[in-house]
Amino acid sequence: MALAGMIGAIAVAAGIGALLVYMLVHAAGGMDGTDPTRRMGSVTKSRPTPLPPTATVVTTAATSSPGFGRVSGLHWKPGGEGRAARRRRGQLPPEAMVTFADERKASAIDDVFAALDRELVGLVPVKKQVEQVGSLLLVDRVRQRFGLMAPRPNLHMCFTGAPGTGKTTVGLLMADLLHQLGYLEQGHLVHAMRDDLVAEYVGQTAPKTRRVIDRAMGGVLFIDEASALYQPDNSKDFGLEAIEILLQVMENERDKFIVILAGYKDRMDVFFQSNPGLRSRIAHHLDFADYDLDELVAIGRMMLERANYYLSEEAESAFREYLVLRMHQPLFANARSVRNELERARLRHAHRLAADQHRSWGRDDLMRIEAADILPGRLLSVPVGD
Repeated sequence: MALAGMIGAIAVAAGIGALLVYMLVHAAGGMDGTDPTRRMGSVTKSRPTPLPPTATVVTTAATSSPGFGRVSGLHWKPGGEGRAARRRRGQLPPEAMVTFADERKASAIDDVFAALDRELVGLVPVKKQVEQVGSLLLVDRVRQRFGLMAPRPNLHMCFTGAPGTGKTTVGLLMADLLHQLGYLEQGHLVHAMRDDLVAEYVGQTAPKTRRVIDRAMGGVLFIDEASALYQPDNSKDFGLEAIEILLQVMENERDKFIVILAGYKDRMDVFFQSNPGLRSRIAHHLDFADYDLDELVAIGRMMLERANYYLSEEAESAFREYLVLRMHQPLFANARSVRNELERARLRHAHRLAADQHRSWGRDDLMRIEAADILPGRLLSVPVGD
């Protein structure tokens, strides 16, 4: 009887111990967002790292007022196959045949290209380069199914051009495209500027830069006005330290994220002189040309349509006159200047209607921008700040 009692006590203790181990394992999984049954296998599903206050994740193009900004209204969402679905498709035998119509449909990259055409006026050379990158990754994906392996392409990029030429919009679409084709794990975009990377005191720049880089892992690090990192006239500036860290990570961890450097072309040329190895790390240079008059007017129409406005014939003539004068003045910012003037036109339109309190207005009146709502050309003798 004593022996049986001892065996029973041991069994109870073992059962309690197993229960405690089970609870601890699942509690740990709940704390870090990982399924403990998957952690022991070859696949680990982890929660994305949150961004610091100094950095911004851009996952849609709604960076302006809803429906009325240069890059607003971009609603394309990644679709197509995930990695699990691609694994299920498996390897192909050497004698197999494929069509790229099926591959394009499975990856949904045509949705990205359609969004690029829909959201951006002009920029034909830029769009062509984006499509070439997409085609390269699409073909690489098919090659891998045949067991044909090749080095991972270097996709670090430099976007040069004046403000308001669509650089951020293309960066967003590029992040989506690379994620869709399996090049990036997450496909988010972290927008950073000099102040997000460079500190004021010794020893603070390196950890600050690395924190931003860590947040961009699995996605795109978009450094706007990147030329500001290099200040050759300031011997005490720590921007070079940030550049050196970027160079090291861009080379050693290029399979985990991509960097897009953006800025004015002339300033970026000077920036690339800051380090001999910097230009060679960038495989793709995309130049965003200024928009011509017709393209700017088309952008303006698009912005107004999204906000349920339109220009009367007289207003469009006045708007063209405004743009002709504005394009030759300092501080002109292409689509941003278009957006700003149309927002001011909305203010004048609203004030004009609201001031005539006893007049009856119809639906079309509430939508139609008149010539009186456009800034008169004679007032452009002093440059407008955009």
